[in-house]
Amino acid sequence: MAEESAGSSPPASLKPNAIGFVDALVIGLNATSPAYSVAAVIGPIVALVGIYAPGVLFASFVPMLFIASAFYYLNKADQDCGTTFSWVSRAMGPWMGWLGGWAIAMTGVLVVGSLADIAVSFGLLAVGLDSWAENTFVRQLLTVLLIVVMTALCVIGTELSAKVQNVLILAQVAFLLVFVIVALYRVYAGTTSFDSVKPSVDWLNPFGAGGAALTGGLLLGVFIYWGWESAVNLTEEVEDSATAPGKAGVWSTVILLVTYLSVGFAVVAFAGTAYLVENAGEEEFIFALLAREVMGGWDWVVLLAVATSALASTQTTIIPASRTALSMARRQALPAHFARISPRFRTPDVSTWWVAGIAIAWYLVVSQISENALFDTLTALSLLIAFYYALTGVACAVYFRRHLTESVRNFFLIGLGPVVGAGLLAWLLVRSVMDMSDPANSYSGTSWFGLGPPLVIGIGISLIGVVIMVVLRFLTPAFWAERRGVVDPDLVHGKEF
Repeated sequence: MAEESAGSSPPASLKPNAIGFVDALVIGLNATSPAYSVAAVIGPIVALVGIYAPGVLFASFVPMLFIASAFYYLNKADQDCGTTFSWVSRAMGPWMGWLGGWAIAMTGVLVVGSLADIAVSFGLLAVGLDSWAENTFVRQLLTVLLIVVMTALCVIGTELSAKVQNVLILAQVAFLLVFVIVALYRVYAGTTSFDSVKPSVDWLNPFGAGGAALTGGLLLGVFIYWGWESAVNLTEEVEDSATAPGKAGVWSTVILLVTYLSVGFAVVAFAGTAYLVENAGEEEFIFALLAREVMGGWDWVVLLAVATSALASTQTTIIPASRTALSMARRQALPAHFARISPRFRTPDVSTWWVAGIAIAWYLVVSQISENALFDTLTALSLLIAFYYALTGVACAVYFRRHLTESVRNFFLIGLGPVVGAGLLAWLLVRSVMDMSDPANSYSGTSWFGLGPPLVIGIGISLIGVVIMVVLRFLTPAFWAERRGVVDPDLVHGKEF
């Protein structure tokens, strides 16, 4: 590794061995914002499938596990912080790789503002400052300041970011655990004021409500697992970078499954389906509605769970976008200044601040349109997420194509599994486009160019990416001249694979 010398340019690499496996695991978990995510989808999912919501949450886990397997094995072959961008470029060519990198970067830009807004709102509610939470100017000001602070933590160092994340995940898990235990205790004690239902193993059947309802539920459920790959984006900064980041990603999905099922069972059992269906439109605020009913005067515990969840995800969501931009710039797929690494902190300071700046601008502009427009933006995320996850699954099979028949393990874990996961996500992508084409399915219920706003946003961002890609093709031709590659055979033989 090239070290910085007096008067030389900043180091060309991120700080190696900055964090360990546990830190990467925690960052992967926090990037999904589990408390906020499950709170946001549990009502709408119950509205679709009733008591079988836990089953849908379980079914949603399947494609995520397959794609996590693809991330694990691709990372073993290529420890690049650009993950999907780097792998897809090598396996399927620079054009598809660039689009995958653009999708990752844009998901961060679209969601950071909303996550920070939720963190601020629930944090204010938890400390009794309801009037501040209802004041748009105050809330947006605090949201922007929060994004700036969390971005600064990302720039100051990966070690500091990891320490902050460790505290936040402990607080979040503790708050959720208390909620689950109290809710289930009151269900069995018969002390709820709702039409509570005692949990049953039958709730794990994802097909209980029928195929059409399952499809709609999966469209919501599969994306609450999104974000675990943040652990893999830190591959150049994690100890044992060939295996630890990938393992952290896989274990993140498993831990998320247990978390979501626990909270799902507790919420459905305590509140019953009728109440959740009636308040499905409240989405993430369903926990705020249930907090006092479950916890009494301790409702702040649940509010803090959602606040810490969104706060942690605000920080960790910046990581994939900034590291992907860094990787793209190193390969001359983006302007060179995005590849700058801070000589003091050994983090991608320029790309990190750019992600934050664009995210703040997007948040403020969209918020001025309407609060519903902000939610429509989040819905548009599903298109980008499904695209780059599916692309990664296909790239895994293509990348290792010469080794798929060498063993049963190879065939299933680097071939069939990732391709099946990619196929499921591609199907969900198509269904999402079909649903979003109807303006009635958007939060605002308005029509943009005869389509739903989320679809217009998704298409617009994709087209902008294509235009930028074509322009850069002529300005920086080196990246576009790269040839596709196949993984080194030494990486897929013996105990190494």
